Amino acid sequence: MNVRLTLLAAARNSSRLAERFDDDRPLDAAGWVAAERAVPVFSPLAAAELRYCSPTQRSRETGRVLGLAPLAQLALRDCDMGRWRGRTLEEVMMTEPRDVDAWLADPHAAPHGGEPLIAFIQRIGGWLDTRPVDDGTHVLAVTEPSIIRAALVYALKAPPAAYWHIDVMPLSAISLTGRPGRWSLHVDSWA
Repeated sequence: MNVRLTLLAAARNSSRLAERFDDDRPLDAAGWVAAERAVPVFSPLAAAELRYCSPTQRSRETGRVLGLAPLAQLALRDCDMGRWRGRTLEEVMMTEPRDVDAWLADPHAAPHGGEPLIAFIQRIGGWLDTRPVDDGTHVLAVTEPSIIRAALVYALKAPPAAYWHIDVMPLSAISLTGRPGRWSLHVDSWA
C-alpha cells in the first residue's frame, strides 16, 4: 500500500529572528500576502483525499487562505517546549545557555521541562505511520516547519541530530511516498 503525503509549511507569523518556541500566533501581514499569492501554486493540493493541519492558528489560517479546508490534528502539534514556550532562542540563550547547549547536543534532553526532541520525532513518525489510507491515496498536511523537519528525520531514518540541519521555509512543500516504515522523499516542482 503506497501513499503520497505532501507536507506544506504554514505561511509566516513573524520574521525568522522573532520566531518563538511553540508559537501559536496568527499569520502576520506578510504571511497573509504570501499565502494569497501562493493560491494558484498550491490550489491543486485541494484534490488530496485527506487534508490535515497542525492545530496552530497560522497552520489553520494558511490552509483556509489556500482553500484547502484541512482538519486540525492534535498529533501534529509543535514540540512541547515547556517553560521556553513563547520565548525566542536568543532570549533563552541569554538566561539558560547551558540548558540550550544540552538541548541541542542530546536528543533525549528536555531541560525546558517539555518534550525531548527524540520523543517529538517519534510522535510525528507515529502520526505518519498511522494514516488511514488506501493504495494511491494523497494526503496533505499544512504544518509548522518543525513538524516537517521531524517527519523527514523519521521517514529517512536519519539520526536525530539531522533535525538541526533541515531548513524549512514558509510555504515550502515536500512529499513523502511509500507506506508505514518505508518512506521515500519526493521533491516536487511547484513552479
